[in-house]
Amino acid sequence: MLQTEKALKLYMWNAQISAAFFVPLHVCEVLTRNAISEVIETVYGDRWPWSIGFERSLPIPIHGYKPKDDLISGRRNQPTTGKVIPELKFVFWQKMLTGRFDTRLWNNHILTAFPHAVAQGLSAAQLRQNLYNDLETVRKLRNRIAHHEPIINRNLLDDFATIKRIIAYRCEHSVEWMQNNQMLLPLLTLKP
Repeated sequence: MLQTEKALKLYMWNAQISAAFFVPLHVCEVLTRNAISEVIETVYGDRWPWSIGFERSLPIPIHGYKPKDDLISGRRNQPTTGKVIPELKFVFWQKMLTGRFDTRLWNNHILTAFPHAVAQGLSAAQLRQNLYNDLETVRKLRNRIAHHEPIINRNLLDDFATIKRIIAYRCEHSVEWMQNNQMLLPLLTLKP
């Protein structure tokens, strides 16, 4: 086989496997942001994106991602919380799982948001940290896929297991449904 043919097959497989990750990533992101939003709503009310108390709780870093700016931008011209939620970046939801929010949000509510994580026997802070770390893995994978970068050198089975774990913490039925509707695993066996 010519080197060019081999490279093209690998390129196409990378594109196909990236596309196959879309369903698991979609389910993971929607369930995660809905879980986090529900906790924020419990603490700050159903119009939390416009809550001054919530806005003031967000960090204002000098460099890097600024969740307060994302919130202000995301709620602009949006009439309801339900319309704001998908406008916020994935990293917004991940950053809500930092230790900064343990007292306000997670110590009392993390097992409400992720009820099936109770079997892990972790403290609220440990579970929150594990979720943050898992979302970092998912975010990096998601960004590589979104920017059409290769993912072939990653441990894709581990990535899929991380996505499933996050979904399962929230809803066992959803992880089963996603598992039954994903096209990823058959494609993994076809790597050139």
